[in-house]
Amino acid sequence: MNILVIGAHPDDCEAYAGGSAVKWLRAGNRVLFVSLTNGDAGHHAMGGGVLARRRREESEASARRGGMETLILDHHDGELLPTLAIRHEVIRIIRRHRADVVISHHPEDYHPDHRYTSTLVQDASFMVTVPNCCPDVEALRHNPYFFYLMHARPSALTLAPHVAVAIDDVMDVKYEMLDAMESQMYEWLPWLEGTLDQVPAAPAARNAWLRENWDASFTGPAEAHRALLEKWYGPEQARDTRYVETFEICPYGRQPSEDDLRRLFPFFPDPRT
Repeated sequence: MNILVIGAHPDDCEAYAGGSAVKWLRAGNRVLFVSLTNGDAGHHAMGGGVLARRRREESEASARRGGMETLILDHHDGELLPTLAIRHEVIRIIRRHRADVVISHHPEDYHPDHRYTSTLVQDASFMVTVPNCCPDVEALRHNPYFFYLMHARPSALTLAPHVAVAIDDVMDVKYEMLDAMESQMYEWLPWLEGTLDQVPAAPAARNAWLRENWDASFTGPAEAHRALLEKWYGPEQARDTRYVETFEICPYGRQPSEDDLRRLFPFFPDPRT
């Protein structure tokens, strides 16, 4: 399968779908991470083209660690709008990737760039099949399956994920991917949280600090969606799972059955055994 994850910034795909992406890759699928902005506002001490270049390099380093492809568009961070021109860019990306699965932000996510990314992807979801729209790239004959990512502030929303993927076996890889994004994990996000003075200087200590400080972001969904884990993995594995990424079916695009979900997320034990 061709899996396409479309985020707003060059760390969104990694943070919210990095573990599942590694599992898809290990199962023989192709994964492309896309950022609709270049991230040029996401820092307290630098910005503009210098920051955009740094974040591109970090994204490429992260992708090498995870094994996926990465693509960053050159729209300004914090200024994304759901324009027709960017919708056409998204349509072309989905078509060129021949996407079977497209995953993007929840439409009620906290960040405006996230919400408008969601709008752009949803607005593209039918148009990718329309030959007279963006005719320079061949239209898809079959509509992909579209899903929403989990996100940073679920308590603000009523979430209803349909799939919970256990990522304990690839969590080390996910943390290594995030570790490559130094401007975000060790500078900008700690600055926002008022913990910048706590970030160690030594790489090994810093990596351990990252794991300690982000752990709750990935164990929290497992606690919140234990029943969903049990549905897909059975009670024993559900009980023992610590790290989870969740996905919600988007109402647009092709609608999957439960059998389709097991095929699209080929990580679950066979319920017949």
